[in-house]
Amino acid sequence: MSTSVKKNEIRFKEKIKAIQDTMFVLGGKWKLPVILSIYNGNKRFNDIANSIPDITNRVLSKELKHLEENLLISRTVIDDYPVRIEYAITDYCLTTHKVAAPMEEWGKNHLKKISGK
Repeated sequence: MSTSVKKNEIRFKEKIKAIQDTMFVLGGKWKLPVILSIYNGNKRFNDIANSIPDITNRVLSKELKHLEENLLISRTVIDDYPVRIEYAITDYCLTTHKVAAPMEEWGKNHLKKISGK
């Protein structure tokens, strides 16, 4: 196998890995809607849950934990009575618009394509 073929194979594998990593962090039905909800001002668990149709508390809890682990949101415990927990978008999370905006555009175009409009 030639050196250029090997380099192309390595680049291809790196590309696939990068896409898989992105899909792991941002993929699925709920992660981007949760981010968008928090971005739009919903800071508390119930506010986030109420803003996203059909999400269960269990799923929301899991997604919030995952997004926090990946540094996309921050979780702040406010020592009040009762104790409050608020979520916020991190500066790092704002970089996801580079992924989300083209996905939104593609999704709109795809809907037009399959609906014949």
